[in-house]
Amino acid sequence: MSILVTGATGNIGRRIVDHLIDMGANDIRALTTDPAKAKLPDGVRPVVGYLGRPDSLSAALTGVERMYLAPLPATLDTTLRMIKAADVSYVVALSGDGHWQAHADAIDASGLANTQLGPGEFLENLAIWADQIKSTATVRDPYPDVVEAMISMDDIARVAATLLMNPDQARHGQMYELTGPEALSRAQIAQQIGVGIGVDVRYEQCTRDEAIELLRPIMGDNAAWYLDTIGAAVDRPQRANQLVAELTGRPAQSVADWARQNAALFVAD
Repeated sequence: MSILVTGATGNIGRRIVDHLIDMGANDIRALTTDPAKAKLPDGVRPVVGYLGRPDSLSAALTGVERMYLAPLPATLDTTLRMIKAADVSYVVALSGDGHWQAHADAIDASGLANTQLGPGEFLENLAIWADQIKSTATVRDPYPDVVEAMISMDDIARVAATLLMNPDQARHGQMYELTGPEALSRAQIAQQIGVGIGVDVRYEQCTRDEAIELLRPIMGDNAAWYLDTIGAAVDRPQRANQLVAELTGRPAQSVADWARQNAALFVAD
């Protein structure tokens, strides 16, 4: 069984490769533009290619039975046609609604057997608060009451690998809205980071403009876009589900667990 992982050196794709190895996959192809720099594990076959250059995909797709499709909307239609022509039997795609709706609709319309993963905000995004917590043990943010059920990239990758190894357990043609194990307000999320790292982390509400200035050194021009995305959810609390546990047999990481695992981000040397 040959499995192709696109975006194999990215944040989620690389983790999928590791989970597939742990689950016993023995024919993994990893799409990469530079095999020498990819530093892939032994037994993983790097194949040169890039979703942004569909003409580079033909060789990578030959003989592939299942694949993980990383999001790249600019060339998605051509990529989907090539995947279908290559007779790939099952695709797990990172997708979502809202900003990603056109992407999700194109995959739905492709005729491919697929399951889409639509996660909420990544726990890894909490690193934007790292400098504030490290220096003041305080998070300054404009939206204390926005409720999210944040999920780690590793849990997303674990679900993707599980479905690639066991496509019969997936609902084909469906979108899995993946979340962390509990829904928390932004103020509670800051507090749970403190629980994880053993520090009393406070939350202080500030204005949007003040928050932009705090985040600009980290996020550049994306700071305003990010905060507006969060602000749009003021009246739309996210609900947590237990899909990660149901699909993989192990619960998703909590905020506190993730923070504990990544304490070096938040605690001064």
